[in-house]
Amino acid sequence: MDLKLLFDPAILSELVFQGLVRGAMYALMGVGLALIFGILGIVNFAHGELFMLGAYVGVVVFALTGNFWLALIASAAIVAILGAAMQILTLRPLIGRDPLNTILATFGISLILQNFVLWQFGPVARKISEPITTHFNLFYLEYPWYRLVIAGLSAAIIGLFWVFLKRSKFGVWIRATTQDRVMAQAMGIPVPWVYTGVFAIGAAMAAASGVLFAPMAGVSHTMGLDWVLKAFIVVVVGGMGSLGGSIAAAIFISLLEAYASIWVSPAQAVIVSFVVLILTLLFRPTGLFVPTPK
Repeated sequence: MDLKLLFDPAILSELVFQGLVRGAMYALMGVGLALIFGILGIVNFAHGELFMLGAYVGVVVFALTGNFWLALIASAAIVAILGAAMQILTLRPLIGRDPLNTILATFGISLILQNFVLWQFGPVARKISEPITTHFNLFYLEYPWYRLVIAGLSAAIIGLFWVFLKRSKFGVWIRATTQDRVMAQAMGIPVPWVYTGVFAIGAAMAAASGVLFAPMAGVSHTMGLDWVLKAFIVVVVGGMGSLGGSIAAAIFISLLEAYASIWVSPAQAVIVSFVVLILTLLFRPTGLFVPTPK
């Protein structure tokens, strides 16, 4: 490898943009997963299939309307409703039981969703057209505006959720339930419905990620696997249940992967995230971005 590449401003700028775009996607997935774990205490193995299902709902709505933004909104809303139904029918009865039960339940749901989509759409990958096809000059490179839109929309969705969590009545209920579920229930907060709402919000975030990512790589019934692995890495490295830690870990890991692609192929660069995961579990199991208790 030519060491001059390490200091080439054009290449470094492209890597930073690439890392930020992927980091925003990882963050949107990771925040939804961290939210579900932090509030419900559920390790949701079906999160990747909600991402995949959101992409397929986007494909159907886009085919019917030709409007990408309508497909994005409809996908988030439909998958949120399905997520709420999933929580009520399969996960709510398991509250208070052995955590292994919820792990097996969400794993079973993931297999059902994956095979259902395979049955309905077949193994051939689908694609949604990019709503913005223009490029801008980045040194001597041309970079698509759509990728910056992905980063901006992902950040906006996370920011809106943060405001919702801090300012809305339901957000207060969520924070109260996180701190003390028994006391929150004694104060009249409908904790079971808070759980359902939280799961629906996490599902909507996963679905939005699926639609935003679909124009870049296509839509297939197995696409959720890689992304749920990445989301779990982000959540563990950032600190289980920590929303801010998940965001920081997503940006950190995506930038490391982008920079590693100078030495190896992009397919091999993803190994970096697993190395970070192992080191975190060995030396900082509470997460890299969670303050150490004094």
